[in-house]
Amino acid sequence: MYRLVIDANKRGLNLNLRELLQYRDLFLILAYRDLRVRYAQTFLGLLWAVIQPLATLVIFTLVFGRAIKVDTGDIPYPLFAVCGMAAWSYFAFVLGQSGNSVISSQEMIKKIYFPRLVIPLSKALVGFVDFLIALLFIVILLFFYNYSPSSNIVFFPFYVVACIVSALSVGIWLSALTIRFRDFQHIVPFLVQFGLYATPVGYPAEIVTSNLPQWAIFLYYLNPLAGIAEGFRWTILGGEMPSQYSYISLIIVLILFVSGLFYFRKVEKIMADIV
Repeated sequence: MYRLVIDANKRGLNLNLRELLQYRDLFLILAYRDLRVRYAQTFLGLLWAVIQPLATLVIFTLVFGRAIKVDTGDIPYPLFAVCGMAAWSYFAFVLGQSGNSVISSQEMIKKIYFPRLVIPLSKALVGFVDFLIALLFIVILLFFYNYSPSSNIVFFPFYVVACIVSALSVGIWLSALTIRFRDFQHIVPFLVQFGLYATPVGYPAEIVTSNLPQWAIFLYYLNPLAGIAEGFRWTILGGEMPSQYSYISLIIVLILFVSGLFYFRKVEKIMADIV
């Protein structure tokens, strides 16, 4: 039997990631609960997971593909856009859900002990519903336009993992910060809305960065999903390799993820008192 000892006098930060494995059943239960609640008592049910990205794709096609006429080379615009949307939809969902995740579970936090990190992590699992549907759109459009995936598809798992880590890194930070500063409940929806257009989802990054000085390009790629969205599209559709600046996004993701884990563990000690 697993024996848990909570020492109030223990100093320092210990991630204790092994403890998360011991609470994996709770992790799955929370994810299943969120998935059921998300579509409970809705007329269309899981169809909402199809309608939302489809509506976004139609709007992007009309605005960027038809009105602005973004140049995507020989790649059909809907296919170009949906590849960026696949990465963004997952990131946006985890970002939006993680901010209030701990606050919405405050009654459970006050009553029992469990690693609080399980709560934002469970949101990452629920987000896979949107991610898988976006991938289904990609497959359908590849067949519709008779477009073969590039040989770069071998790097696809790497960018999927990078997308997951990027979503978790920002989500963990927001879930911890929202406990102390409730203003983030209002900031997160703005970040999601602004980030959709600040990230190269419906347009190539070159449109923004082509005439910018190096310092401005560096600032652009501080967006953790800027380089990942580029790489995600490159693995599926081919073309030129992502900009060398895209590696800045990957470095930012690692920094945010590691620092977010330590900050969350620090706040976790007093979470039940301030929630």
